[in-house]
Amino acid sequence: MKNTIILISFLFSSFMSFAQQNEGIVYYTRTSRWTKMIETVDYMSKQEREKMAYMFGNKDDWKSYNILYFNEKEAKYVNSEQKSEESEGYSDRKSEYIIKRNFEKNSTTDIIEMLGRVYIVEDSLITPNWKILNDIKDVAGHICMKAMVEDTLKKQKIVAWFAQDIPVNAGPERLYGLPGLILELDINNGAVIIEATKIENKKLVQELELPKKMKGKKVNEAGYQDIIRKHMADMKKAEEYPFWGIRY
Repeated sequence: MKNTIILISFLFSSFMSFAQQNEGIVYYTRTSRWTKMIETVDYMSKQEREKMAYMFGNKDDWKSYNILYFNEKEAKYVNSEQKSEESEGYSDRKSEYIIKRNFEKNSTTDIIEMLGRVYIVEDSLITPNWKILNDIKDVAGHICMKAMVEDTLKKQKIVAWFAQDIPVNAGPERLYGLPGLILELDINNGAVIIEATKIENKKLVQELELPKKMKGKKVNEAGYQDIIRKHMADMKKAEEYPFWGIRY
């Protein structure tokens, strides 16, 4: 009974903190664990996977940073200018990665650099087939519910934690469509963790706008998926790691 009262109080305080302010900025830390990422590529030989894992030595965890601008109508997810602490001695050039969702117009516009070129993905919204579960946990001071979805193309099992007290459909990466803002993603049991570290209530001005000049090859969502599908098939045939050229 005592725990129930505490949980209700926490949920109420979280709701009140965001009431009337479903607009702002979320700062995410993306932690990639190379050995776990390599282990998920099951068509590579055990010897090759161990060889690749050995290359990373003590630099198994790699942190990068992203920002989500959101309100009830739109969201834009981009790379942060913040540099990774692990990038010393490595090129810290960031690939173009702008993920735009317009919930009011039911449209997406993504600018994604991969496989040596930039693609502009334009289409209507296609909501992931989420399964919502009963588990809850705290993420960045918000009680979040658990949901799951599977990316069959990249062979990824994805767990999302979303905050119902921030009732917008947005989330990090290319994921959205839950009854609350996604504050954490866990891809393939910890291979990649994307976690909100800070949330700012802020009236946005121009942060949600796309670049005025967008250069790249235009494709729809099906065309984008076909590019990834061909790449994954080519890498499997060559028995090579596929996630150097595309985002995990």
